[in-house]
Amino acid sequence: MAENSTSAREAAYTEGVPCWVDAQLADVEAGKRFYGDLFGWSFQPSYGGTVWAYHEGEPVAALAQKADGRLPTVWTVYFATPDAEALAGRIRAAGGQVVTAPVPVGELGVAALVTDAEGAVFGLWQPGTHAGFGLRHEPGAFVWAELYTRDTAAANAFYGGLFHEALFGPGAEPDVGRAPLTDIFPAEMPPHFLVHFGVEDCEATLTEVNRLGGRIQAGPFDTSYGTVAVVTDGQGASFAVLQR
Repeated sequence: MAENSTSAREAAYTEGVPCWVDAQLADVEAGKRFYGDLFGWSFQPSYGGTVWAYHEGEPVAALAQKADGRLPTVWTVYFATPDAEALAGRIRAAGGQVVTAPVPVGELGVAALVTDAEGAVFGLWQPGTHAGFGLRHEPGAFVWAELYTRDTAAANAFYGGLFHEALFGPGAEPDVGRAPLTDIFPAEMPPHFLVHFGVEDCEATLTEVNRLGGRIQAGPFDTSYGTVAVVTDGQGASFAVLQR
């Protein structure tokens, strides 16, 4: 269901809830063609040359131009927080690192990039005028983020300490899972978050991924939260598609 009002979004995105995703791409126009065809997204310019993706008229993701070609081509998940500076300090204290210190994104909010204690990168988002996804948990929108890690117990302790209420509090419906790095990934693959987008038909979506110049990395395979396949777009950004 679309969350149409800003106040509803703010209420939904309490600290520790995934509230936004973006892809850092070398060619944003190519990204628009790929994801527009795959998910039916439309696009509008946003802050600093970033484009926002819309599904059913609601914002669901952003595509951004990589500032440096040496940076990874990657999807990043952002966790909501009322105070990015304070959360960044708690992340440091818990053994994580701050990659990019909190910085204002116009009037939209404040963003930061951080890592957990094993090096998995994720974002922080302190809302201004932009609270987060206008649509989620549906085909064509964000539905899940899976943390692939070498030590699930340590990850549970790290994120449980930071985001206990979002993960374990009363009424919590976390959009994040933890799983060990396994043989579906190359041995050199570092711990990372994998963004999942909802689809109605996983097999049909994989056919489209191939047609559009992407690649299937793994799957489809069954999980406790649905049928999943891991793919890359035509530029190498990995993501997953999930059929509930």
